[in-house]
Amino acid sequence: MNERQKRRLGLPESGKSRTGRLILCDFVIFLAVAVLLLVIYEGRDDLTAYGMAEQAALALLTIFAARWFGGIYRQIWRYGGIQSYIRLLCTDGIAFIPFVLLGRIIPIQNITFARALSISSLNLLGALAIRMSYRYAYKCANAETAQGRLMLWFLHRFAGLKGNRKNEGQQIKIAILGAGRVGVSLAEELFNNSAAMYTPRCFIDSSPEKVGKEIQGIPVFSDEEATPERLSGFEIQEIVFAIPNTDSETKKRLYDRYKDYGCKIKVYDFPVMQTAGGKRHLREFDVEELLFRKQQQVVDERTTAYYKEKTVLITGGGGSIGSELCRQIAKMQPGRIIILDIYENGAYDVQQELRMKYGPELDAIVEIVSITNMAAMRRVFEAYHPQIVINAAAHKHVPLMEHNCIEAIENNVFGCKNVVDLCEEYSVERFLMVSTDKAVNPTNVMGATKRMCEMIVQSAATTGKVKYSATRFGNVLGSAGSVIPLFRRQIAAGGPVTLTDKRIIRYFMTIPEASQLVLQSGAMANNGELFVLDMGKPVKILELAENMIRLSGAQGIEIIETGLRPGEKLYEELLVDSESLTRTDNSLIFIEKDTPVAPDLLKEKLALLHAACESGDDGEAKRALRKAVPTYKNPEKVNGRFNGEDAEQKLQNAAQVGGQ
Repeated sequence: MNERQKRRLGLPESGKSRTGRLILCDFVIFLAVAVLLLVIYEGRDDLTAYGMAEQAALALLTIFAARWFGGIYRQIWRYGGIQSYIRLLCTDGIAFIPFVLLGRIIPIQNITFARALSISSLNLLGALAIRMSYRYAYKCANAETAQGRLMLWFLHRFAGLKGNRKNEGQQIKIAILGAGRVGVSLAEELFNNSAAMYTPRCFIDSSPEKVGKEIQGIPVFSDEEATPERLSGFEIQEIVFAIPNTDSETKKRLYDRYKDYGCKIKVYDFPVMQTAGGKRHLREFDVEELLFRKQQQVVDERTTAYYKEKTVLITGGGGSIGSELCRQIAKMQPGRIIILDIYENGAYDVQQELRMKYGPELDAIVEIVSITNMAAMRRVFEAYHPQIVINAAAHKHVPLMEHNCIEAIENNVFGCKNVVDLCEEYSVERFLMVSTDKAVNPTNVMGATKRMCEMIVQSAATTGKVKYSATRFGNVLGSAGSVIPLFRRQIAAGGPVTLTDKRIIRYFMTIPEASQLVLQSGAMANNGELFVLDMGKPVKILELAENMIRLSGAQGIEIIETGLRPGEKLYEELLVDSESLTRTDNSLIFIEKDTPVAPDLLKEKLALLHAACESGDDGEAKRALRKAVPTYKNPEKVNGRFNGEDAEQKLQNAAQVGGQ
């Protein structure tokens, strides 16, 4: 099928046909320039008709030869950038040299240097103009406005392109927050993509150099000018954040400003924000980003060197924290990783993930064992003789442990004691315990058992051969027990979103941060330290829920209070006594000074708990736990003080501790 038949049937022309059209346009421009400057213009050259033809032929030959060999006609000009125009400028500049020299060497009528320069320059200007017009028409063509229809006609008539751009009325109008390199790149990408579902209407930027000006025909407004009324006048439906290098505080301020504008808020993912080679795309804010805290990189070269070629045993290795510990350690070229867990699916999944990523270079072994089974645990230690043991196995669900106190004590407390005893028996180098902020002045069984584990570890550090440490952190984003997956499910189901209390505040960190902290603290530990991470400012769970609902685009979803669950606190603390903080070499990691429990007193506490568990009475077990953990407090008394001015002061104190 030839090109004429394609045009008649409305089919797109081939690339060769469009190249031919471009060459024809360039030739017409050249003829116009040649007639103007060689025929119409009367200079001092006194050219004959034959001389005019000779000069025109020489200019035509040199210019088009340079463009052909310079690859000018191999470019797709609808996407042409500054590089394309610079190339055209250079090729025509190079062509001017042989045009002048050959005119002096070969036996033809000469023209002045000024006339030769005028021919080359005016021809170049025409070539640039036709290409810029084509690119502008391609970007602005639409079927809605008179100008857009004119551009469509231009494309069809001179470029052989059908108007295949979507009507602007069908596109989503966006305001781009950030008129820097990333924001302009987004606008450029949308203009050049005929199938784009978005069309940029304006930029919002704080730079005085850009505000009040236009970028590619798009106005740039300041934050103050970008009012809801102004954006409504531009029919803005979505506001896109294109500010990847902006700090978290500024992003939070901007998000808080625009979240009530009635527009959806999205993020432009640019490769510099992620990893090299990442894809560019518009997406919703990740829930984790709504916390507006910068993820901290904790692990350093010293930490990596410490775990290299070591045999590392991770209890609870299939859980949220345990599996991430496996991933982080795998990067450090360990000798062997033993993934120990009672739940086989999680342990198997992380083993397969590591094998797919590292192949035979990584020795990752799964052992399905409960840490409460001393005989089975001894077989594991006997088989592998681990050098480093990380105890991440524990029951962590607060309300469930309130009704299963015996199980919590047996698994968390006595399971930890089993691992500590085996570490001593098999001369392990280091023992790292994963703790929680709920162990600080606990108001629930889970927190009290973890506080008891801290006592076991610190007491063992005073008498044993192993180097011990415990690491305490807050809520982990994306973990199985996190509130965020619950909110997601409730929003997807149409609501309501349930909060136990709208006053609740929590500290948050990402799973990689938590895992890196454990590994870093374990590597730097001397013996018996209780490490705490600077987790930043606490987060109001109510605000988190509101932001998640807003970003989902769902309407009419209620947030209701269900009442505090058994043992739940309105706020969590990271330290028993914030004044006892000691900063480490890592500015993000602190050590809390805590007096270890004497070995004899610890034995008494464990005996008390053991007898209570043997009774089979959960109530008796809880009473024994209160005796064993002096800081175990009544949740009603603690939460009762979280009101009015006391509550606001608690928030301020928590923020100050987190920001120190």
